[in-house]
Amino acid sequence: MLSFALGFLISLLITLLIVRYAHLHEKFSVDSDLGGVQKFHARPVPRVGGIGILIGLVGAAVQLLGPYPAVAHGIFALAACGLPAFASGLIEDLTKRVTPSARLLATMSAAAIAYFALHIAIVRISVPPLDFVLSYAAVSFLVTVLAVAALANAVNIIDGFNGLASMVALMMFASLAYVAFRLSDAVVLSTALIMMGAVLGFFIWNFPAGLIFLGDGGAYFLGFMLAELAIALVMRHREVSAWYPVLLFVYPIFETCFSIYRKKFVRGMSPGIPDGVHLHMLVYKRLMRWAVGTKTAHELTRRNSFTSPYLWLLCLIGVIPATLFWQHTVHLFVFVVFFAVTYVWLYVSIVRFKSPRWLVYRHQGRRR
Repeated sequence: MLSFALGFLISLLITLLIVRYAHLHEKFSVDSDLGGVQKFHARPVPRVGGIGILIGLVGAAVQLLGPYPAVAHGIFALAACGLPAFASGLIEDLTKRVTPSARLLATMSAAAIAYFALHIAIVRISVPPLDFVLSYAAVSFLVTVLAVAALANAVNIIDGFNGLASMVALMMFASLAYVAFRLSDAVVLSTALIMMGAVLGFFIWNFPAGLIFLGDGGAYFLGFMLAELAIALVMRHREVSAWYPVLLFVYPIFETCFSIYRKKFVRGMSPGIPDGVHLHMLVYKRLMRWAVGTKTAHELTRRNSFTSPYLWLLCLIGVIPATLFWQHTVHLFVFVVFFAVTYVWLYVSIVRFKSPRWLVYRHQGRRR
């Protein structure tokens, strides 16, 4: 738990310094675009929160060099592999000039480095015919880099409101830590615990006040670390079902797949064009009724933050059963289907203005 505490304290302090001295770097790091289709903050905010998380991870790992050098070196190596993903996102945060395709390529490069340097690869998906195909190194490599990049991009997609992506990632790291503990996997356990602490250190400044954002650098790095740790668990331990990470990450994965389907086949637009009808945006617009019409920064920030708990609960539909049934493929598959049905029902209900009344949040003083 010392690793968790150090990750938390370092991230907390670094993030505090970034927030406190935002005026010194606001020309580069602050998100001042308040009118974009996916912008829901009320004032300019620094978007480089990933810096504190990365420093928290590395700083806490230093403490392990003495008692557990092999674990520390494993964490350093994984963090180093993730630098291309983090750097591409951070450069976008600072310059606003890095395209999504460039960030995806950088994240794929990070996954490729981990594949060759650390031998972290997808070697099975608990479907025998496909597992045979994955026995070919070229296929395993391609699937691995695409899966890691896809999850990193998915985490970035759900990073739309205060505390949303960071709490989702925190819950997922907690599940990975639990499974790693059950399997006595020291590297995955220590990395997941440190990441939990580092993410929590950021979360305190991000939720509910929205004083800092993860940014693309933070979101891509979180997605990379989640993917690599999950792949490592499945690869090293045969008792872990390959459907465990599928269910664990089902919220960002399904959000991304559904968005691609919705844009391409329903709206006839390119999947790469941002729009304002992701599920979390619909929750903000149509379920948070109590603040509709308000223009004050305080009320807009509260409405932003109150949106995230809806999605935390949705995410738990995947995280909890994944953590309980990490060894049982059939159970995991059933819950993946259950999540998909629940997501589609919720989305369609909101779009058609047929949301159950208990889902709609109305402040007493703002009833319509």
